[in-house]
Amino acid sequence: MNRMLPILLVVATACTASYAQTSATKARLNHTAIYVQDLAASTFFYQTVLGLDTIANPFRDGKHTWLRTGPGMALHIIQGAPARKEYYKNQHTCFSVASVDAFVGVLKKFNMRWEDRDGNKQAVTTRMDGVKQLWVQDPDGYWVEVNDARE
Repeated sequence: MNRMLPILLVVATACTASYAQTSATKARLNHTAIYVQDLAASTFFYQTVLGLDTIANPFRDGKHTWLRTGPGMALHIIQGAPARKEYYKNQHTCFSVASVDAFVGVLKKFNMRWEDRDGNKQAVTTRMDGVKQLWVQDPDGYWVEVNDARE
């Protein structure tokens, strides 16, 4: 059996390599979409509170807002949700800012509530690696984490 092990390893490695994705088939994030009740309220939150820039969208129907979330990535906000839902905090989108402390000032300016990882109101978590983070909900209840991670 010991003589078979090297042969099995070579065969397994060859099989794994043959299934490796190429740059033509490897997926990358293009956009995320959220379904909302009030397009104007959600657009205000993501544009004004989070500071995301608007990008052109092909619909021009008053039911979509497209925002840049990073190089080659976008958030699509789509109006039409029949009701606000409750979401789990662990299912969230995260944005990084240069300073969480400065971002807290923005939240205060707009009288927004936020919390730390454990649900303590108007609090910020500092992770073991020193990254500060907080969570806020958008107008439809989607959770958004904001942190000061560099990568």
